[in-house]
Amino acid sequence: MLVDKYFVDKATASARIFRIYREVPLHFHNECDEHLYVVSGRGTFHLDGEEYEAKPGMFLCFEKKKVHGFPRIVEEPLVFLAIDVPRRRPDDIVFVDPDAGTAETFMARNKAE
Repeated sequence: MLVDKYFVDKATASARIFRIYREVPLHFHNECDEHLYVVSGRGTFHLDGEEYEAKPGMFLCFEKKKVHGFPRIVEEPLVFLAIDVPRRRPDDIVFVDPDAGTAETFMARNKAE
């Protein structure tokens, strides 16, 4: 679903850059607020039952437990700078539909060897 790289990875916050390769189903994070800056590409993001366009230069804020997702990629590469406060653990993702994925399928680095 996505590939990311951490630049800052400490308990109080994390900063990373990531690219979405396919749609991201509705999900939320239990332990952190996620702040996303759109670096490149365009897509549609879901928040509070509404869909909006994500385009370069936008800054998106998803508070903990706020359901969000990216149902469509319109222009690739769709790349984000993410700042998570406190740090987002790799397994802190809860899909609204449990059949939509797991932490292992969400990010390539979480995949079990």
